[in-house]
Amino acid sequence: MSRRRAHDDDDGYERAYRKRRRVSENQEIEDRLESLILRVGEKSTSSLESNLEGLASVLEADLSTFRAKILRILTDCAIRMPEKCTIYTTLVGLLNAKNFNFGGEFVEYMVKTFKESLKTCKWDAARYALRFLADLVNCHVISATSLLQLLDNMIDTANEDNVPQVRRDWYVFAILSTLPWVGRELYEKKEKALEHLLVQIEVFLNKRTKKHHNALRVWAVDTPHPQEEYLDCLWSQIRKLRQDNWAEKHIPRPYLAFDSILCEALQHNLPSILPPPHHDSYQYPMPWVVFRLFDYTDCPEGPILPGAHSIERFLIEEHLHSIIEMYHMERKDCAAHLLNFPYKLKIPSSTALWR
Repeated sequence: MSRRRAHDDDDGYERAYRKRRRVSENQEIEDRLESLILRVGEKSTSSLESNLEGLASVLEADLSTFRAKILRILTDCAIRMPEKCTIYTTLVGLLNAKNFNFGGEFVEYMVKTFKESLKTCKWDAARYALRFLADLVNCHVISATSLLQLLDNMIDTANEDNVPQVRRDWYVFAILSTLPWVGRELYEKKEKALEHLLVQIEVFLNKRTKKHHNALRVWAVDTPHPQEEYLDCLWSQIRKLRQDNWAEKHIPRPYLAFDSILCEALQHNLPSILPPPHHDSYQYPMPWVVFRLFDYTDCPEGPILPGAHSIERFLIEEHLHSIIEMYHMERKDCAAHLLNFPYKLKIPSSTALWR
């Protein structure tokens, strides 16, 4: 009996050891996958397209075991690293082309994140999630029709009665700030629906009161730089973008290199998404006046500062603002990220930082 018990104990130890080793190996693989996803798009000896293609193959091979982990990491990256939005949408597009079911699960996961962000008043997270969903239209993951339906629902929310104006303003701002990413695709495929959306936005803006404008002005006069209310300024930038047939020169679009692959993939339709109703406990972002200190005539020789109503001006300022917002508690990290601003050679960065 004693020998049998000893033998059983040895088997138990062996099983426990194998289980611990298996858990340890799985953890190592999870950590490796997370590192690969987080670092994609950083400086490398290989091209971004090559890295994305390789990473998509690695993730697709591990979906059966680490599906939930991969979904969570990709969603977190979409929200926490909005400056790499198009890199991650391209990655999701490649995965959707390889595994349609995973593409559907990711869309479902991102929609859940978007809705939860709205409910918990995480307005930046909600806006980044909306941007990501919109850019997935460019990657042939989501249909343009279903995205337009979501944007129409958001316009309906902006036109609600008996709710704070800051709520209505935010929904219009979220739509307008998303259009630079997806406007060209909607213009080419759903021009009439896009124009209808823009007409609704224009009607909203024309009826909107701006009693806060004078109180928020930085300067008492509009010379040399007009003190524009933020929604008015963004609307002017979007109208200029529309005049340019929705062509902008700032957003990197790595998915264009994979168009022959992505266009063959099946698309998913977004479910019907209705924004949560207003609650008295909800706090919304306050309005602001766009601070202008310089224009292109103040720049030294070299790159020209984009005009006040060019969409590139909005995109650059949005990117710089997100860096400062994310790292303002860590001065060294903040300074390092600002110094490594990826478009610093294309703009007078010292001037742009002061607008």
